[in-house]
Amino acid sequence: MSVALVARHATRMIGPGVARGLWRALAIVSVALGALGMVLPVLPTVPFLIVAAWAGSRGWPRLEIWLLEHPRYGLHIRRWREHGAVPRRAKWFASMMMVASAAALALSPAVLWLKFAAPTLMGIVALWLWRRPEV
Repeated sequence: MSVALVARHATRMIGPGVARGLWRALAIVSVALGALGMVLPVLPTVPFLIVAAWAGSRGWPRLEIWLLEHPRYGLHIRRWREHGAVPRRAKWFASMMMVASAAALALSPAVLWLKFAAPTLMGIVALWLWRRPEV
């Protein structure tokens, strides 16, 4: 079932006003997480802003336009929407952060299954990420 179909069905179930409020709440949380990502090197910024623009398109069109026209992040959001593209520099940075996270986890007192599961998941994400176009 597509996301658009689920969103339409949910809107009918809870009403357009409540749905708009939930979309706006998701957009606000995503912008807040993106803002945290601007100052915390381990938290990505653009993926949260992509989610915020997506949620904004359903409940807050002015926020969506502001994000799409943002001088620093708008281009990345538009490239993702149009081509599913991720810049090479972002791929390298994400990959290096995953390697550093896996190394820190390996040296931590975490349970053994987590020491294997988390790096495996990170590897799957890295493979997916490197298969994205670089427009």
